[in-house]
Amino acid sequence: MKDFSVRAVRCDHRASDEEVYEALKRATDPLSRSWERLERASRIALKFNMGHTDVVQFEGRRRELVDDAVCRAVLRLLRERTSATLVAADTFCHNEDRTQSNYGNYLPLLQEFDVEYAESNLPPFAEYDVPGGGCMFSRYTLHQCFSEADEVVSIAKMKNHLFMGVTLCMKNLFGLTPTIPPEGRVRTYFHHAIRLSYVLPDLARITNPALNIIDATTGQWGREWGGEGRICNTLVAGDQIVATDAVGAHLMGHNPVSDWPTPPFRRDRNHLLIAAQSGFGTVNLNEIDFQSEVEAPLNEFDSVEEDPPETMATVRETACEQGLFYRDRMKEMIDRHGGNFVYLQDGEVKWSGPDPAHIKSHREFTGKKPNSALFLKKVDPEERESERFEAYENCLRLMRA
Repeated sequence: MKDFSVRAVRCDHRASDEEVYEALKRATDPLSRSWERLERASRIALKFNMGHTDVVQFEGRRRELVDDAVCRAVLRLLRERTSATLVAADTFCHNEDRTQSNYGNYLPLLQEFDVEYAESNLPPFAEYDVPGGGCMFSRYTLHQCFSEADEVVSIAKMKNHLFMGVTLCMKNLFGLTPTIPPEGRVRTYFHHAIRLSYVLPDLARITNPALNIIDATTGQWGREWGGEGRICNTLVAGDQIVATDAVGAHLMGHNPVSDWPTPPFRRDRNHLLIAAQSGFGTVNLNEIDFQSEVEAPLNEFDSVEEDPPETMATVRETACEQGLFYRDRMKEMIDRHGGNFVYLQDGEVKWSGPDPAHIKSHREFTGKKPNSALFLKKVDPEERESERFEAYENCLRLMRA
């Protein structure tokens, strides 16, 4: 028996809610390891890729987000097979006064199944050590609900991603990181050249979802927002997040063992491969108990080439160099900027302050040096997040080889 199981089933994009439920049940029934964990749980945390200010439709389904019918099917299955308290976590669905924002468009679906909601941007928070030490950081601040949950479920949409090549169940977890300093980090802190490919495996290790579901009734080509819709007529479910996403990438027509700069990984490294190389899951389909009612590719998928490969190579190289510059001058940085965030570029502090949220665009902030990366760092005298600077050394070595 193989260590990981994934099932892909046919589910027509025009299917009724009942037909979507039956298809998801067919996909998840064989996942005995998933259900053993979930049925023992008294509290289960859920992360849906559903929140956004705009809900774009394509062929009767949510184009960029998990569809309502898939959400209902997931919650119905969990209610039928477990007695656990369910809590969904996300960022931006509540404002600071805890009123619902437009981003939380799916909260009525949660209420339909008596699911609690945890706003990941608001306290209470907790610190989580990454099992095994972490690929990018050893410690992250996330909402306290994950310390209270026995298991986690990740439910994602099948899409290409401008930075990560693909966004499936692992990239979906990025929506858990709080974005408001001082406890949180602005989006560009983690969503950054080099960092994001290593941060995602860390979040996957912390949460280690027991069940992973990909809504591929429809998908999206090109990018995560504003791409082109694709009809795929499929649902995917697996008991391990890396293996599930490897199958998802395969069904999109991508090679899950490929790496930057091979498409769709045009801008940065393959986060699935990094996770597998760190000993978490696999991207080798031969190591997965994978059974499918559909054949790859489900449709045409690829990421948009927004910048030439030469530009991205320079951005990635300079990002690594600035990370190592900070490491080598950490004492000096702490003496001058302790407690603040700093933006580094070409060995200079371009900005220092308590909250970098006002800097919305790296492209604009880089000024006359658009190919020279900005490096954003919290100058913490205790370095509690424990950044793994060797990741930059490894990336430089791979690029220069």
